[in-house]
Amino acid sequence: MLEGYRFTGRRAAEIAAGVEHAVGTGELEPGELLPPQRELAVELGVNPNTVAAAYRILRERGVIETAGRRGSRVRPAPATTGRDHIRVDVPEGVRDVSSGNPDPALLPPLAEAFAAAAAEGDRAPVLYGDVAVEPELTRLARAALDADGVPDGPLAVVSGSLDAVERVLAAHLKTGDAVAVEDPGWGRTLDLVPALGLRTVPVGVDDEGPLPDAVRAALEAGARALIVTDRAQNPTGAAVSAPRARALRAVLREHPGALLIEDDHGHGIVDVPLHPLAGATRHWALVRSVAKAYGPDLRLAVLTGDTVTVDRVRGRQRLGPGWVSLLVQRAVVRLWTDGAVDARAIAAEYGRRRCALIDALAERGVTAHGVSGMNVWVPVPDETGAVARLLHAGWAVAPGARFRLSAPPGMRITVSTLTADDTGPLADAVASALGPGPGRSYV
Repeated sequence: MLEGYRFTGRRAAEIAAGVEHAVGTGELEPGELLPPQRELAVELGVNPNTVAAAYRILRERGVIETAGRRGSRVRPAPATTGRDHIRVDVPEGVRDVSSGNPDPALLPPLAEAFAAAAAEGDRAPVLYGDVAVEPELTRLARAALDADGVPDGPLAVVSGSLDAVERVLAAHLKTGDAVAVEDPGWGRTLDLVPALGLRTVPVGVDDEGPLPDAVRAALEAGARALIVTDRAQNPTGAAVSAPRARALRAVLREHPGALLIEDDHGHGIVDVPLHPLAGATRHWALVRSVAKAYGPDLRLAVLTGDTVTVDRVRGRQRLGPGWVSLLVQRAVVRLWTDGAVDARAIAAEYGRRRCALIDALAERGVTAHGVSGMNVWVPVPDETGAVARLLHAGWAVAPGARFRLSAPPGMRITVSTLTADDTGPLADAVASALGPGPGRSYV
């Protein structure tokens, strides 16, 4: 039996709530083994089926995982806490290159756009039952999607990329279904999938995107869905190339019943073309957020997909928040039509900072990845040690554990605020943290 924690409750919901609270407060730590169901039933004086139901609730909420005879454990990144606990506290005087945030200096001011949106045409206040999507936003978004070769489909407006991913998964999958995810990949996605009661199946990634053989293996093993980041993949900066897109579409056509979700959150900050996979399966969705180019606080993304998928998302959205603020939508339209962001210039600037760091690391014998976006991924042999040594040297980087399931160790460096004067010292610090010798090129 665990030391320091006393299970309580007579009903399954009460037992599960107690465990979930203990995980959230840290009283039960990731990886801790829970008692066998019959043993706990005896301790609590309840039927073993009650404990079994409690464990099932905890699995569906992404708090614990069960591995057959090896028992049930608190997940390494339980949904109660997510992966935010796998982070580096940045002391005063240490340069933070771990956040994944865009450069504030490259984000447009929002006050004028919101003021114009609020005053536009002296419109009457938006009321319940009014149109949920600004028509001009639909027109502009659809034109941009058409230009990038995304198949025609209805549009919805949601509160960011992760909101879209959650809604699309919930629209099609049921508890226990498996979802193929990029590994390494976006930590929030790796947390979200099990939090929905689904299972993650890791798929390897290189600079050109998910590996086709790994995707095929995941789908053949029963994965019901695949989530792909088209460009600016977090944390590796991968971008799906034209040859890779052809190979992935071929694999997906072998599994037409699979649900495909594409995240193009890098739209507006990348200098590589989009090669969409959309349409290779019956049910698909592609989402574009404005967060990286216009500011995370806007909480707006455009979602397109097949008719069934988008209709289900819209229907469920109506039962919850109803719609994304029309004021926000109109402000985004204003930002788009006023040319508030020069996408090419911003992509070029992020590209310059990213390539400068990768080149500087290469000169010091360190292999790094990042063909698009604002992050650089550095494979390392000792993740914890490298992160700690860099922190001591005055640089806070993101531990790779925030982004990995079974992929080898690494660390993510966000280049969005790096200056030309920063690049050399940071590269020196990374090389020093990894130690001497040709073994720095870890793959």
